[in-house]
Amino acid sequence: MIVQEFLHRTFLENTIESFCWFTGIILLGLLFKKVLSKLLALFVFKFFQKYSKGVGYNKLFLLLKKPLEVLILLITIYFAFGRLHFPDQWNIVTIEHFGLRLIVSKLFQIFTVACITWILLRLVDFFGVVFKYRAQQTASKTDDQIVPFIKDAIKVFIIIFSFFFILGTIFELNIASLIAGLGIGGLAVALAAKESLENLFGSFTIFLDKPFVIGDLIRVGNVEGTVEKIGFRSTRIRTAEKSYVTVPNKKMVDSELDNLSLRTQRRAKFNIGLTYETTPDQFKNIIEELKLYLDNHPHIYKIETRVNLHDFDASAVNIMVMYFVDTMEYDVYLNVREEINYKIMEIVERHGSSFAYPTTSVWVKKEAPLTT
Repeated sequence: MIVQEFLHRTFLENTIESFCWFTGIILLGLLFKKVLSKLLALFVFKFFQKYSKGVGYNKLFLLLKKPLEVLILLITIYFAFGRLHFPDQWNIVTIEHFGLRLIVSKLFQIFTVACITWILLRLVDFFGVVFKYRAQQTASKTDDQIVPFIKDAIKVFIIIFSFFFILGTIFELNIASLIAGLGIGGLAVALAAKESLENLFGSFTIFLDKPFVIGDLIRVGNVEGTVEKIGFRSTRIRTAEKSYVTVPNKKMVDSELDNLSLRTQRRAKFNIGLTYETTPDQFKNIIEELKLYLDNHPHIYKIETRVNLHDFDASAVNIMVMYFVDTMEYDVYLNVREEINYKIMEIVERHGSSFAYPTTSVWVKKEAPLTT
């Protein structure tokens, strides 16, 4: 009896029992939101498990954990406040009229839609990971490129749909009339979004024309690196310095672009500077032996190999060496070039010549002694 009397006491026109229910529901939501989010993520994973080959439950849980916890907290708050009512002395108008109740109701609906949108976006990310894994199992690079492109397109569509859903359902606006009435405002928005539209069309050009795909080594402007992602607005490039450069797609299609991955060979071109004491016969023998060595090398493309007496510098006579290594692997190219450099040093030394280095000769004219 004492407990019942205590629970039925009123405060702000709500019983102690109602406040206890309110507090209990909030505490239950806070305590069990993590467990409930795991169970909901597991349920979703079981539903999509046959489509998620190669990607486990942990990945889905990491993606859905935060939005599910927020959604559970929103539902908890909704049921908790359902146990209370506003005191009449506060003179708060009903939900049908503009006031605190209407504002709180609209905000709750907006947050709920935003949270569901968040969950849908995370599901798209999950399937993006699934299809990326599948694309990596194929030899073609086209599917590696199309997966992030489609993923971004779906996410943009979901965000736009959610935005218009909030306007149409929560704020009860006529979407068709709103779109038709944009007029000059829509034109202004279109002009402001000119750069974004150009980048969007640039992404379609890249996708259809395929000047490069994900994984290609390219050079555009002063940026050189490996393509890691092609998005709606920009292309992400990982440079040799491991920096992550974002280049607008408009620049990717407007600028001169060199796809280094499509090269069939790697070129090496440099000069060998020998001293002026080297005789013509020594030059001829060095050039002939080096040319013969390059022509017989297993990794050198023989047709375009050049070894010629090139020019005369202030302190050296230069032999131009140019050859192409038949590999696209940079490590193999460096090893071949190192091997050839050692051979050049050996050939020059064997023929009695030496490499030149900058020198300056000073001639002092000896004057005849003065006679007195």
